[in-house]
Amino acid sequence: MSVADSVEGTWDLSISTPIGRIQAVIELRDEGGALTGTAHGAGEEVPLADVALDGDQLFWRQAITRPMRLNLAFTMTVGGETMTGTSKAGRLPSSKVTGQRRAVPVAAED
Repeated sequence: MSVADSVEGTWDLSISTPIGRIQAVIELRDEGGALTGTAHGAGEEVPLADVALDGDQLFWRQAITRPMRLNLAFTMTVGGETMTGTSKAGRLPSSKVTGQRRAVPVAAED
């Protein structure tokens, strides 16, 4: 099992921002040993950049245009099926982020 296996999957995020709570979804994948992903929220899909896992610390950056144009930097601590941490957009205050991994449907036996 590679290190990335511990965070691979679909995660439902809740971000507490000054303008209210924002729901987002990120999908993390191990592609040839490199951790990659995409984020979905506010009607847009954006790639994750500089995705890195260091022990239980997960980092990534993403640019969004809704509800406003921002470059976000996430610093998360992963523990099993949950993650907690912060999202930072430039000089704005950090926003608290919580995440829950979606259960993987069990494939039917043949």
